[in-house]
Amino acid sequence: MIAETPMFDCQSCGACCSYSAEWPRFSTEDEADLAQIPEALVAADFSGMRCDGVRCAALTGEVGKHTACSIHPVRPDVCRICMPGDVECLTARAAFGL
Repeated sequence: MIAETPMFDCQSCGACCSYSAEWPRFSTEDEADLAQIPEALVAADFSGMRCDGVRCAALTGEVGKHTACSIHPVRPDVCRICMPGDVECLTARAAFGL
């Protein structure tokens, strides 16, 4: 018997974007990539995304119900590497009881 992989819908979750203010850190982006992110959404020390508490300021909606990234096409690399169902995803989901 083959175990089924659960399906994760990022737009009804958002836990990874609300889990830790340390998570949305810039790492491998080049200057051109960073220039596309609205300055109002960048942390004061330019280390990553600005967070409201532990929630990324670019996240809209309600975690666990309906969410979206307001800058999805230009989101940082750390956001791109978090994949549905990976360790980071499951850790964040568990923190929200999802």
